[in-house]
Amino acid sequence: MATDPFDLNLRHLRALLAIREHGSITAAADVVSLSQPALTQGLAKLERQFGYTFFERRSGGMVPTAMGEIVIERARAALDHLSYAAKGLSGVFQYPERLMTMTQLRAFLALAEAGGFAAAAHGGALSQTAVHRAVGDLEQMIGGKLVERRGRAVWLNPAGKRLARGTRLAVAEIVAALADIRRDSGSGSELIAFGALPLARPYLVPAAMARMARSDPRAAFKVLEGSWRELVEPLRDGVIDMVVGALRPFEIADLYQLPLSEDRLVIAAGRQHPLAGVDKPTMAQLAAYPWIVAPTNSPLREQWEKLFDTGKMPATPVECGSVMIIGRLLTEGDFLTLLSPDQVALQIRSGLLTQIGPPLEGSKRVVGITTRRSWRPTATQRRFLDMLSEAAKGERIAGAAPDLRESRWV
Repeated sequence: MATDPFDLNLRHLRALLAIREHGSITAAADVVSLSQPALTQGLAKLERQFGYTFFERRSGGMVPTAMGEIVIERARAALDHLSYAAKGLSGVFQYPERLMTMTQLRAFLALAEAGGFAAAAHGGALSQTAVHRAVGDLEQMIGGKLVERRGRAVWLNPAGKRLARGTRLAVAEIVAALADIRRDSGSGSELIAFGALPLARPYLVPAAMARMARSDPRAAFKVLEGSWRELVEPLRDGVIDMVVGALRPFEIADLYQLPLSEDRLVIAAGRQHPLAGVDKPTMAQLAAYPWIVAPTNSPLREQWEKLFDTGKMPATPVECGSVMIIGRLLTEGDFLTLLSPDQVALQIRSGLLTQIGPPLEGSKRVVGITTRRSWRPTATQRRFLDMLSEAAKGERIAGAAPDLRESRWV
């Protein structure tokens, strides 16, 4: 069974769609400009690479098998991504994506990720000369540049970024087809790649990952940490498939947001703070102490500004987004800060920190999952989405350790 999507032939994948649509190899051969023997051989090669028969030969024509349907639909989505990326790029060919090969796209992505021709060839399956040739061929197809060169440095121009994104998303669809087939055969592992925003890191993400590891040992994880601004482009590029954390308070045309739970902010301080034990501190009391605030233009910073928008603004000697640094500063001085209870639950439980007053009114934030609207999760990825939902609701798994929320961890 194929394990590398770049080993597949794009023309053969297009032929799958043509056979599905027309019901015969003869008709499909005309559509993809291949001879009937060549298409027959191409289909046989694809079936060997995936390890399954894609069509049943019947009197009324060729009918897709169950595995064939999985691969055909993923192939359709992959080719659509390439078509969308190439649309309008070329002044030479109307459909430049139909001339591209997986070898060329492999080299182009290697260059995009490495930032240089030598680095792209290092440790890869292609030589530096082959990378140069492949990228040059792609630029000839579109009649323009995809990369800009300055000395040894190489970076993608807007056309290059667009093609790189479409290529990554196309490859992700093929990888998903391979994953779904491997799952049915019970072999191999599947990578779940996602981004974790600060609000989801202390509890939601590790709780869901632990549940997933218990229920599906085949699952593997790649987690990127960062802010929304740092993670949204990797999400669009297909580097990750979802972002878990605070949702944006507005619609985003190409992204879908799935709410999971609500979060209300609390004021945190070190246990030695003069306001420790004060049930309902006044705004004057809160403004009398220095604050650690979140970076400018972040949702948490906006919530803090709302807290003091009608009164005296306190001193803000520290702007920081690291919970680890903030926690240490709180134990060393009379600082206050605004955080989610999940983010400081361990420190509060251990007695290092304390919550000042009740959760803030009007500080509700929605926690959930953000994905591409075009994304279709595999069976394993859908299971992880379910695990995130269960963890957000505090649901138990039979035989698992007690939920941390139930054990007063939060």
